[in-house]
Amino acid sequence: MNKIFFKSAKINEFRLWGLVFTLVGMGVMILGTAGIVFWGQAGKIIAAIFMVIGMISLLISVAVYFWAGMMSTSATMLQCPECGRQTKMLGKTDRCMFCKTMLTLDPAQATQSPSE
Repeated sequence: MNKIFFKSAKINEFRLWGLVFTLVGMGVMILGTAGIVFWGQAGKIIAAIFMVIGMISLLISVAVYFWAGMMSTSATMLQCPECGRQTKMLGKTDRCMFCKTMLTLDPAQATQSPSE
């Protein structure tokens, strides 16, 4: 199996983690409210605990999305040599957001020189 299928751009990875924290937080909150249905009065304590845990997860997702947005504003914009689309790059090496081609700005890591 080709490993490149599971790789993505760094900004997209951060956005993925933000989405994971959002979904986990919402799921935990829903499970917490289900505690009221299953355990009645005692379930309210469980619901409160799960609501707090879910809210913390949602706040973490907000922080991750904010961080990804701030990095996105300072990312280097370039045109992918494979697909020709405009993409953003963090650091010296990254992947195209669309075709997942490995990109670099470091001449020592480049496999093909632009002058060739």
